[in-house]
Amino acid sequence: MGKTKILLIEDDPGINKLISDYMTAHGFDVTAFSDGPEAIDHVQMRGLPHIALIDLTLPTTHGFEISSRLKSMADVPIIFITATSDTDTVVQGLRKYAEDFIVKPFELRELEARIQVVLARMPSLDYASEPIIHIDDNLNIDFAHNRIVVNGKAYGLTPTESILLHVLLRNAGRVVENRLLIARVWPSEEVYEDTLRVHMHRLRRKLEADSHHPHYIRTERGIGYMFTVRPPEGHGLEGDDELLTE
Repeated sequence: MGKTKILLIEDDPGINKLISDYMTAHGFDVTAFSDGPEAIDHVQMRGLPHIALIDLTLPTTHGFEISSRLKSMADVPIIFITATSDTDTVVQGLRKYAEDFIVKPFELRELEARIQVVLARMPSLDYASEPIIHIDDNLNIDFAHNRIVVNGKAYGLTPTESILLHVLLRNAGRVVENRLLIARVWPSEEVYEDTLRVHMHRLRRKLEADSHHPHYIRTERGIGYMFTVRPPEGHGLEGDDELLTE
């Protein structure tokens, strides 16, 4: 298992260095930036982090804007680092983007504890932060550019499809309940299972050779979905409830 990758975006040089040095000393792999656009460029070249620490007040972009960009790629957990304790800002950030908020000034050991709590809730495959994720000879996934390559052919993914696929991949081999998928993909919206099924159907049409008999994304009827490279035997997993028309 490799080190947990932290993407740090903090424009105060002193705070940036303190967090980087502390987290590196405690076993994390930290990549730090002072602004959002350069951080996004890095992610597109080097792959997703396991978690992002983002200041809200950055030189050229707001922390919410950078968070939205990251969330359009995949379900990257985010902790906001901010000098504001404005309730409206905190509520908006937690509802739409972040797993947690920490208000400056703070103790570094408290930040580490918050990171560990978030990571404990978010299963993470060791290879899931690679720029191009090689699933098998037929499938590669590039979350940072919202695309998959199936049998040598590239398909663009919508942000919703990218997040769905990322959540499923992060939980590969386990059934992810519908309610959890909805909560991760649409955290601030009221969405029902019919909407989830439509988006899953569209993702399968790009991902699967036969979307009605899926290989990668299996359905456990009435419960949820599971990402698997080899279809399990004897588990009662089916894909025929996805026979939808667009």
